[in-house]
Amino acid sequence: MSLLRKALFLLLFTSPAVALAEVTELDNPSLQALQEQGVAIIDVRREDEWLQTGVLEGSHGITFFDAKGRYDVNAWLNELSKHVSPDQPFVLICARGVRSSKIAELLDKRLGYEAVHNVTKGIYEWIKKEKPVVKWDQANG
Repeated sequence: MSLLRKALFLLLFTSPAVALAEVTELDNPSLQALQEQGVAIIDVRREDEWLQTGVLEGSHGITFFDAKGRYDVNAWLNELSKHVSPDQPFVLICARGVRSSKIAELLDKRLGYEAVHNVTKGIYEWIKKEKPVVKWDQANG
């Protein structure tokens, strides 16, 4: 593993116990309220996952980790910047809230994003509670 990849891994998956990110964790009612307010929703899953489950209406699909766990932070941030700026509130969602939580910590604590929300139990909990999803298509990107 290259030195750069090791550094990115440490940024994404470790953080000092005293420096916890101030990411807002969302349950389904809170997510629905933000969705109704038009807050951007960023789905960080892969396209195969979007096709399998559908997505929240109006969400933007920006894959962070590929199927092998690889990522390109700079490319992802470039895509993210097309939808939100560091001072705008937005929501991150993945399957179960694990990937989006790690990404939210990176954005909030390390990169200075001010209003990052994470869907704690992900889209699977949303679907389990029979909340609406729409079919994924390229237009969601």
